[in-house]
Amino acid sequence: MKDSVSQGPLPISKRVFAATALATSLAIALPNPAQAIPLRDLIFRGIQVIQLSNLSDKQERELGEQIHQNLLNQGMRPHQGSTLNRYVNRIGQRLVDAGAQRRRVTYRFLVVDDSRVNAFATMGGRVYVTTGLINAADNEAQLASVVAHEIGHIDRKHLVKQIRKTMVAQGLTTAITGSNRSQVANIGVNLLVSRPQSRSDEYDADREGLRILREADYATSAMPAFMRKLVSSRSTPTFLSTHPAVPDRVVRLEQEIQSGPENECDRNPDLSSCGLSQSRYRQLVGRR
Repeated sequence: MKDSVSQGPLPISKRVFAATALATSLAIALPNPAQAIPLRDLIFRGIQVIQLSNLSDKQERELGEQIHQNLLNQGMRPHQGSTLNRYVNRIGQRLVDAGAQRRRVTYRFLVVDDSRVNAFATMGGRVYVTTGLINAADNEAQLASVVAHEIGHIDRKHLVKQIRKTMVAQGLTTAITGSNRSQVANIGVNLLVSRPQSRSDEYDADREGLRILREADYATSAMPAFMRKLVSSRSTPTFLSTHPAVPDRVVRLEQEIQSGPENECDRNPDLSSCGLSQSRYRQLVGRR
């Protein structure tokens, strides 16, 4: 075997570029510039982050199932009534069929017995709404607007990105398969419980949710109307206790409704499919 032939030193411009690239990559990767991390650990951490960035639909669904199990272990109580669960699932599937971007994801919609007004999405297609939120809505379109917003979070993989960011910040090198999946899922649970969505993620989910609501032929006016109602209540609901401020989100939504394309409900809001009937909604969901 022939020895490799030395090519000599790199030209100055290439050496400067290589040094700059290395310094930049280290600055991004290191949580503390003063902390030295072995190159092998740094590479391994990068592999795990790349793995999380490129989850297959199957892996995302499995991680979502683990998050669901962890939520159950922490005391979440699924609503046992089949009628209400079927109703919320019907709303969710109407939205998915009309406008969800990720067609290979199997969306599942779950009602949670909780008097607090809340809704959240994990990954792999799981969307949760509380009985408190269902009671707070005046009509089906308002409930659908929240479900559409949560579908937007899943479509845009916001929780996956937040978990990845948290793993990098904490210097974690946890694999996301096998026995360690629960540890990564716990990061997801903690993010859902204790940390608000970022400003850009909320605006992004609002835009996606409004688009999905419009394409499903619900009354788009229900989205800002429900936000306005909830923020004027005595205590701001958990799922709205985020930044940006709700009034700013309402203004943006109303501007997008005015400038966006019309659907059937914009032209004829009295259609039963628009979801604005309060009496019909109360007949379907009752008081809980």
